[in-house]
Amino acid sequence: MMPPESTLARIHQAARSEFREKGFQGASLRNIVKSVGMTTGAFYGYYKSKEALFEALVGAHYRYLVGRFCQAQKEFARLPRDRQPEVLGDFSGACMFDMLHYAYDHLEECQLLLCAAEGTQFAGLVDKMVQIETDATHDYMEVLEELGRPVPEIDLRLEHILITGMFRTFFELIIHAMPLPEAENYLREMRTFYTAGWMKIMGQ
Repeated sequence: MMPPESTLARIHQAARSEFREKGFQGASLRNIVKSVGMTTGAFYGYYKSKEALFEALVGAHYRYLVGRFCQAQKEFARLPRDRQPEVLGDFSGACMFDMLHYAYDHLEECQLLLCAAEGTQFAGLVDKMVQIETDATHDYMEVLEELGRPVPEIDLRLEHILITGMFRTFFELIIHAMPLPEAENYLREMRTFYTAGWMKIMGQ
């Protein structure tokens, strides 16, 4: 009999393959356990459901990406207000590169998170990031107002579209799994594009 660690590893590998091919909703637990050579009853000794298995694969990575982005926003907000405009680009850039490198270190799981999570609690990663960025943008606009650098009123729908587009563009780098140096270069170009656009919209 194989040791439990080896059995668990085989469950995870079979699950990655099934979820990658069919997505969470289309994936068959029966196919997963069959490919491992175990019964469904034996599987339930490891996980209580397909949902629990999917969470075991992607949950920690979801929490890291959201947590890292939240951490960056909080650290930025704690800076002296007169310094925030000076370091905005450096701060957000460091965070995006950290998330990119993390995703490449856990590429298969992060691709599942982005491409196969429909029907799970993890399906809204982009929406979660957009909401965090939107709230931070509004806070930053208040800082600019206090510094005597008022910004034009921004249409909320346009703001949502632009921020959503930024994150979808970022996650495309991970979905397509291009060589990391290329992904880093594309991220730099993407940041140049979006930073210039936002500075123009904000009248800065």
